[in-house]
Amino acid sequence: MVTDLIILCIVSFFAGFIDAIVGGGGLLQTPAIMIVLPQYSVATLFGTTKIPSLSGTAFAAWKYSQNVTLNWKLLIYVAMLAFVGAILGAHSITLIDNTVVKPVVFFILIAVAVYTYFNKSFGVHQHKDHSLFQQMAIGLFFGFVIGFYDGLIGPGTGTFFILAFIALLGYDFLHASASAKLINMATNIAAICYFGSTGHILYEFAIPMAFCNVGGSFLGTKLALLKGNKFIRIFFLIVVFGTILRFAYDIFIKA
Repeated sequence: MVTDLIILCIVSFFAGFIDAIVGGGGLLQTPAIMIVLPQYSVATLFGTTKIPSLSGTAFAAWKYSQNVTLNWKLLIYVAMLAFVGAILGAHSITLIDNTVVKPVVFFILIAVAVYTYFNKSFGVHQHKDHSLFQQMAIGLFFGFVIGFYDGLIGPGTGTFFILAFIALLGYDFLHASASAKLINMATNIAAICYFGSTGHILYEFAIPMAFCNVGGSFLGTKLALLKGNKFIRIFFLIVVFGTILRFAYDIFIKA
């Protein structure tokens, strides 16, 4: 058990580092815990990873909020809809076959990767002439949809939030990443409420992993704030590519 815990803590540190910059820490953390602790159910392993994910995300959100100007009024409402979406998504695991959803997400990610790579201005602040009502409507829509996705499938949620803030609201990478952390907190809390209430969290693993995730988050946030948009853009492409590989494995090999 000690060896298993050490391995998961190391993975959690790097997951926190990646997640603090562009999201996608679950791409490391989720497969790792499934390999190290195969004797537990998938629901229990998913639930266990949500506590370190929340810890690192909360720390990153706090650090970003000290250095980046955020639209708190918009983010609070988006977070509430994301919370509701995540609860419904988690509940829908037994109702919706996510093997149907994954191929759709797979091809969307390929399009995102190609577009981001060739469009050098993507992720640079672009003014969107949206009224406050339009911003709210757009934010509430993608908050609920991506929150639902997080509850149903999970990997890449933070990356999708960043993409939404950039493409739909005109944010740059730094402000999109900072905003995404706050919304991702809501979806993680929703998942913890759901999995915790059904007894699917291994706290003896989750708590030590949480401390390591915060350590990685500290380093990732510091680098993101120091290096800015160009650095975050590179990491965004790396994580999107990693997510594509993950979904390709699930769709074409694991199936």
